[in-house]
Amino acid sequence: MARLVAIDYGAKRTGVAVTDPLQLIATALETVPSQEMLKFLKAYVAKEPVEAFIVGLPKGLDGNDTDNTPRVRKFVTHLQNALPDIPVYWHDERFTSVMALQAMIANGSTKKDRRVKGNIDKVSAAIILQSYMESKK
Repeated sequence: MARLVAIDYGAKRTGVAVTDPLQLIATALETVPSQEMLKFLKAYVAKEPVEAFIVGLPKGLDGNDTDNTPRVRKFVTHLQNALPDIPVYWHDERFTSVMALQAMIANGSTKKDRRVKGNIDKVSAAIILQSYMESKK
């Protein structure tokens, strides 16, 4: 089977998470500067089979778009044009940053590690991916 790749797209950094080939476990992979995401994903797809991209959709508590939503939608349009054979699915990303921070604390991450925003981004992507997989069961 091919992997699923989750993307937590931000203005500066983007967290990336992947499944194992059997799509059982979501793992934080990398934090990539947002302007380099398409290049990163093209390189990743060249070496690993990818079934789909799961992109965190930023929504406010009221369900409305956030300031980042148009940026993410624009990125997804570029992604679909660059890799048209791989489907893109949206998944709600509300509370993932808070959950990522809590998960890092529970796993014994140091304050120094938790202050590195890139760590939170990639853990957020893993939470988005795990949530997506659970919603499909």
